[in-house]
Amino acid sequence: MTSYKAERLAPRVLKVDVPMTTAAYIYEHQAEFPGVAVEPAAVRVYPNKSLAAQVLGYTGEISDVQMKSGSFPGAELGDIVGKSGVEEYYMTISHGEPRAGSDVELTIDTNVQKVTEKSLADAIASAHAAGFTKASAGAAVVLDVKTGGIVAMASAPTYDPSQFLNGISDAEWASLTATSAEYPLNNRAIMSAYAPGSTFKAVVAMGALQTGVIRTSTMFDCVGIWRDLGTVKKNWTTVDQGWHSVVWAIEQSSDTFFYNVGKAFWLAKGEKLQAFARSVGFGAKLGVDLPGEVPGRVPDAAWKKAYNAGYPDYQAWVGGDTVNMAIGQGDLLVTPLQLADYYATLANGGHPLKPHVLKAVLDSQGKPAIVATATPLSDPGLSAANLATLRRALVGVTTVGTGASAFSGFPVEVAGKTGTAQYGIKKDDYAWFACYAPANKPRYAVVVVVEQGGHGGSIAAPAARQIMSALFNVPWHPIIAHDVSR
Repeated sequence: MTSYKAERLAPRVLKVDVPMTTAAYIYEHQAEFPGVAVEPAAVRVYPNKSLAAQVLGYTGEISDVQMKSGSFPGAELGDIVGKSGVEEYYMTISHGEPRAGSDVELTIDTNVQKVTEKSLADAIASAHAAGFTKASAGAAVVLDVKTGGIVAMASAPTYDPSQFLNGISDAEWASLTATSAEYPLNNRAIMSAYAPGSTFKAVVAMGALQTGVIRTSTMFDCVGIWRDLGTVKKNWTTVDQGWHSVVWAIEQSSDTFFYNVGKAFWLAKGEKLQAFARSVGFGAKLGVDLPGEVPGRVPDAAWKKAYNAGYPDYQAWVGGDTVNMAIGQGDLLVTPLQLADYYATLANGGHPLKPHVLKAVLDSQGKPAIVATATPLSDPGLSAANLATLRRALVGVTTVGTGASAFSGFPVEVAGKTGTAQYGIKKDDYAWFACYAPANKPRYAVVVVVEQGGHGGSIAAPAARQIMSALFNVPWHPIIAHDVSR
């Protein structure tokens, strides 16, 4: 590490990106500028401007914290290093300290990334048109279900990393970090955790089937208003829908059915729902090769007691907590990447994979020196029969259920789930859609969330269709999906 004394004597950078005419003048009049030198330096270029900005990240002068962390061996004060995204995570590879650096090739598909970012922007615009004028942020993820490779990852709002190339002004930094700007530097796909709403019913259903809490043939009366466990809860429709099983309940997103599933989990004891959710990747970091990933939260009795340490009356875990979790609400929080990874797990036969953006590291000859491979995260032991049941239900969502309007006429069969997560009286609902396709031979999983965007079926699902159109080379025409509550 550079000492303070040595640092005081080190050259100071006076100007970056000096015009050639200025550089030439200094060279020719060196005697007039004692102690001033013009030196060539590598310059980072972002030809696609803001495309995949949060994935790529940005660079800047190394901070005291980064120096002390030891994350950048050989770096000195004044050096330019990665500050976020791939720029930070793979800094030592791309800069190659203390030897020549290597090229890092990513799994991101530029064309799919462009469409994914546009679909997210279009979804926010659609939310505004539908009256949800607070919508201004969201995220979208596309995963290769066989490898865990991240094909696209979008976060809105975004920014242009080029702003940081020659040092960012105080005014520019303030504009990027102000609360009113919605924090464009944050990668919401991994750094934000949300209540997943009804997209989590695919987790709850599989967990219930796997643990024997319900069977495929189990039926519940899907009434408009559910009264049990000392609570009164509404279905998303006030109509009594009759007795139904799990496949229909997922297709039509029946809250009442899943209230009963939550009750069954509560009566079964042992926090089986929480255990299953953790076994498929929720409540912990997935280990993606990007900085800033958050673990989300799978709440349980121990967590609630600790969280409410100063409020004894709220410390006990009650049946209503499990019931709320069964519809993706309550204190449950997931990241868009975690949800995409779970739907990829359903698609690939029950194998959770570690998501990654690294495709390969290329040597000086451009040949792969390191190639990323599929890395299993766990083995939850999902049965083929239960997978088949859930897959059938998720296909029903896009053909006869709450996502049918958004995917009407789409030539590729999609398995998915709508979600509308509630955030109290001060915020509008968050719109979700999670899916994979083709349903019979899956290749990609897609998740879209629009903060305060309203309904999943009418806002997030069309965005997912737009992304799927790019993935499968299907002509895209804007559609108007019908509003559905879940």
